[in-house]
Amino acid sequence: MSLIKVCEVSKSYGDGDKLVEALSNINLEINQGEFLALMGPSGSGKSTLLSIIGGLTPPTSGTLLIDDIDVYALDSERLADFRHEYVGFVFQQYQLIPYLTALENVMLPLAITSRPGKEQREMALEVLDKVGLRSKSLRLPSQLSGGEQNRVAIARAIVNRPAIIFADEPTGSLDSKTAKELLELFQALNKDGLTIIMVTHNEENLAWVSRAIYIRDGFLAQIP
Repeated sequence: MSLIKVCEVSKSYGDGDKLVEALSNINLEINQGEFLALMGPSGSGKSTLLSIIGGLTPPTSGTLLIDDIDVYALDSERLADFRHEYVGFVFQQYQLIPYLTALENVMLPLAITSRPGKEQREMALEVLDKVGLRSKSLRLPSQLSGGEQNRVAIARAIVNRPAIIFADEPTGSLDSKTAKELLELFQALNKDGLTIIMVTHNEENLAWVSRAIYIRDGFLAQIP
């Protein structure tokens, strides 16, 4: 069943002679429960497409439907609610708050909910347990390894129990052993029902995904 439908999506930056076409007439359907890789060289448009599908960057033209919701037809408040309900993000640089503990970083997305503090804490500890870091919940990011920080970022992304996880080059700064552990975690989350869309340039990561999309110069170059 299609969870995401990208319909004739284009994205341009600048104007006049300086107009840059980042994406051109992208059509793509992503099924619920897929683990999809967006592949392509630097500057190909893959991160732009991820940002559009994630509800962060509106396209210049075209439509994005997620769960039959016309995402960019929503007003700003409803769009923020949509992102909070449907999506979680994992970035290459983790973007953890350095003066907050792992637990407090994971609890951040829950701060805007009406859930009691005790429930928020329990939810955060539950996902830290899922990523194998419950015992380090009170450590600051500086007291964690790069792989552990990445796991905290994943826990933060899934604490709201979203339907979709977006990961932008999540293994880019990791050694091969830590990258393998991360991909194993993604695969386990995917088997639990999460749809995962991962931008990567590393073809070795394709062993972990269910499908790969290749983007070159703003066009879909290949759909295996």
